[in-house]
Amino acid sequence: MKVSVITSFLMVCLIGQAENTPPAPIGPLPQPKQVEWQKMETYAFVHYGLNTFNDSEWGYGDADPKTFNPSRMDVEQWVQTFKQAGMKGVIIVAKHHDGFTLWPSSLTDYNITRSSYNGPKNKDGKVDVLAELRKACDKYGLKMGVYLSPWDRNHAEYGHQAYVDYYHKQLTDLVTNYGPLFEVWLDGANGGDGYYGGARETRKIDRRNYYNFPKIHSIILEHQPQAIIFSDGGPGCRWVGNEHGEAGIPNWSFLRKNEVYPGYPNNQELKTGHPDGDTWIPAECDVSIRPGWFYHPKEDSKVKTPEQLADIYYQSVGRNATFLLNFPIDREGRVNAIDSANAVRFRQIIDEDLRTNLLRKAKVTASSVRGKKYSAKNLTDGKWDTYWATPDGVNTGEVTFTFKKPTKIDRLLLQEYIPLGQRVRRFVVEAFIDGKWQPIDPGEPFGNIGYKRILRFTAIETTSIKVSFPESRGPLCINNIAAYFANR
Repeated sequence: MKVSVITSFLMVCLIGQAENTPPAPIGPLPQPKQVEWQKMETYAFVHYGLNTFNDSEWGYGDADPKTFNPSRMDVEQWVQTFKQAGMKGVIIVAKHHDGFTLWPSSLTDYNITRSSYNGPKNKDGKVDVLAELRKACDKYGLKMGVYLSPWDRNHAEYGHQAYVDYYHKQLTDLVTNYGPLFEVWLDGANGGDGYYGGARETRKIDRRNYYNFPKIHSIILEHQPQAIIFSDGGPGCRWVGNEHGEAGIPNWSFLRKNEVYPGYPNNQELKTGHPDGDTWIPAECDVSIRPGWFYHPKEDSKVKTPEQLADIYYQSVGRNATFLLNFPIDREGRVNAIDSANAVRFRQIIDEDLRTNLLRKAKVTASSVRGKKYSAKNLTDGKWDTYWATPDGVNTGEVTFTFKKPTKIDRLLLQEYIPLGQRVRRFVVEAFIDGKWQPIDPGEPFGNIGYKRILRFTAIETTSIKVSFPESRGPLCINNIAAYFANR
């Protein structure tokens, strides 16, 4: 009898312990800094340099530095615009392919001090656009990142080891002199055969090995351990494989380690990631608010509308990626008024679309629950670190939300608790209409979830919504489900 009582007591304790223990993580897993980076969701890109004043996209490295001559440059205006547009940070092109640097690099004469710009001076008494941006970001609470093009058409030794040594020194200068950086942006562009020098000569390089990317990564992480490193293959985040701002469905936050590199030819794989990947490398969607990346007066009539930018948000952030929106600074040295107005209105549209979670007051039930700590009520409490979870061995399930009265909805948002891994392979949504469950049609595959998935569909009026998870890599860990009525 005593043994039976003791055994029963131990079983109850074990069951209780299991109910209060989180599901085991399922790799690959994000680093904490990758989670915080994904929470930023939208941030700005700035392309500005000699190309701006020479009506060019890819300069040859032979333009006169004096042509850089903004009439009323205002870096604070940039940052104020980005903040009003809901951006959480800004990545500036410190050096593009032409080799011209926006800071007073001591390693090259092809820099901002040789321009006609006579703006604020840094602590050494020199004009320095990066120092201005650092000051503005700190003032308005935005994070700062940098892009340093590995390709350099101005440097005479490009294609030889001497240039690689130069690039590593230049990178070290950047990551040690401008405070904390949230992202360092790299790419594999080199014009196919790799144009270099003012003479417009060509030299072929091995994109994968020439720059010594492992060394580049070590330099960045030594001095900026919290920085996310961007390239086709990460290691912090990956290019989405296009410049339209469109992530794939599904979109996995995984890549196979060391397979993808800057200039990777199979870029179509990057849109969806590798479902069998072994490393957490989520997607970043880069796109310009104009057709070009640098400012061109003829494109003033071709700025993306607020509605187009909202579509890109849903196709990037709404598909488990981040949204990097480029602003070509104009020849005055400002974010153009058209670009600014459209970006701010875009943010207003998103805020209006997703203002009120209609599920907050709905009754929620789940097919199974891991324990009280992991109740389905966690789905609508607005807290990041609480989530609904199913018991070990239960990799499928469904949750149902019941409204007090018929309710119109046309948006549905779902989030997984990604610190424990990306798990859901597929989900399905149904609405109770005319006395029966009917599938919702978002006009695209449901796919998977990850950090965030947002569905848009024709407005429906319903008394209940049911979300089913028929395929998952492990017990479900969903921390947010929200429904909205955008009415547009």
